[in-house]
Amino acid sequence: MGKTRLEAFSDGVIAIIITIMVLELKVPHGSELADLQPLVPVFLSYVLSFIYIGIYWNNHHHLLHTIDHVSGGLLWANLYLLFWLSMIPFATGWMGENHFSSVPLALYGSVLLMCAFAWLLLQRSMVKAHGQKSTVAVAVGRDLKGKISPVLYLVGIVSAFLNEYVSEAVYVLVALMWLVPDRRFERASHASQVR
Repeated sequence: MGKTRLEAFSDGVIAIIITIMVLELKVPHGSELADLQPLVPVFLSYVLSFIYIGIYWNNHHHLLHTIDHVSGGLLWANLYLLFWLSMIPFATGWMGENHFSSVPLALYGSVLLMCAFAWLLLQRSMVKAHGQKSTVAVAVGRDLKGKISPVLYLVGIVSAFLNEYVSEAVYVLVALMWLVPDRRFERASHASQVR
């Protein structure tokens, strides 16, 4: 099976996830600037989650350019990633509404952790379907950021119960680490086209 249907479906789900998140931003019932104050945590959690969704969408796009066909296992791995990405709006809303308190903050980190595991599973499924010498295998390589991220999410989850600011900083740090698109996929795709 070709990859275009998988890419189109994934893009649609990610667009819906972003739409759900933005619908959680409620308009204040006043016309003064001070009426926006209670919405600051909700808005900040939305911004962070929007960045995370954008990172996954961007890297998913680049990752799919390293393959030429899709297997059944790869379809399920992709659905598993989309499932965890679809949990981000709930975790985002709960965290923002409760002003980054411990349990919602830990749940947010847990969802991010599961997204990271799902991403690694998707990469492994692609390598398995295309072989160890394939473009995707070369692109994934050692994937240092992909291995560091789950560890940092665990630190963020534990920190949520010790110091919420540390937990928040860890989640922002991981997002910043991934903010620049992962060029490994572009380089591998370009190298395979040159050959």
